[in-house]
Amino acid sequence: MSAPPVIAFAHVGKSFDGGRVKAVDDVSLEVHAGEFLTIVGGSGSGKTTLLRLANRLIDADQGRISIEGEDVRAVDPVQLRRRIGYVFQNGGLFPHMSVAGNIGITPKLLGTPAAEIAARVDELLDLVRLDRAQHRDRLPQELSGGQRQRVGVARALAAKPRIVLMDEPFGALDPLTRDALSQDYRALHDRLGLTTIMITHDMAEALLLADRIAVMHAGKLLAQGTAAELSGSGDAYVGQLLRTPRRQAERLNALLPANPSRDGKDGAA
Repeated sequence: MSAPPVIAFAHVGKSFDGGRVKAVDDVSLEVHAGEFLTIVGGSGSGKTTLLRLANRLIDADQGRISIEGEDVRAVDPVQLRRRIGYVFQNGGLFPHMSVAGNIGITPKLLGTPAAEIAARVDELLDLVRLDRAQHRDRLPQELSGGQRQRVGVARALAAKPRIVLMDEPFGALDPLTRDALSQDYRALHDRLGLTTIMITHDMAEALLLADRIAVMHAGKLLAQGTAAELSGSGDAYVGQLLRTPRRQAERLNALLPANPSRDGKDGAA
C-alpha cells in the first residue's frame, strides 16, 4: 500500500469577482513525500491561485485540501504557513530588514532563541552559497536578483519545513543565474528530502527540474505525469506546450555552431 500524499487537492474550486471568474475549477491533485512537482500553464490558468490555496493565503470555495493528512481548514492559517516554506517571485524580502533578519524572521516568530537563529542563518547562507561575511548584514536592495532569490530560498527553509511552495521563483532572473539557481535548488530539494511544488510558465524548466508535471489551463487540470506520460496525452494544449521546447531546441541547433568555444565563464548568481 502506497504512503498517503503529503499534499492533496480534492475537487477544489475557487472563484473571484462574485463567482464570474472561475480561477480553479474542480482540481484534484496529489503530491507525495520527496516529490518535486511543477505546475505549468499560461497567465490566468489558475496555477498561482492553486498554490495560494495550499497554505490558505486564500481559501477554497469548494473541495478539500489536506497537508500531511490534515484538512487545512482545521488549522490556524498563520500556524499552517509557518510549517510550509514559500518562495515568492523576486524574493519577496522585507526591504527594511537585513539578510540575516529576513532569513531569521520565521524562527523568531516561533520563539527560537537568538543564538539558535544566528547559527541557523549561517547554516542557510552556506546552504544557498552566499558568503556569510559579505551578505549577512546587507539590505535586499544591495543584492543582485539572484542573491535575493537565494535569500528567499534560505528564508523559506529557515524553520526546517518539509514542504516548500515556489511561485515562479526564477522567472525574473537572467538566463545564467536562472539556470544555476534552479539546479542548486533541485540539489537542495534532494539533499534535504523536501516536497516541492513549483509554479512556472516555462515548459523547458518544468521538464528539466520536475519529477512530475501538472498542466493547467482556464482553471482546469488538463494532465499530470512524468514527461514521458505527458507525451502520451491526447490534449491539444498539452501537446502544444511539449512541442515548444522541441521547436526552440531545433531552432537553436540550426543557429549555433556544432563545436562552440569553451573559453566563456558562467556569470555569478
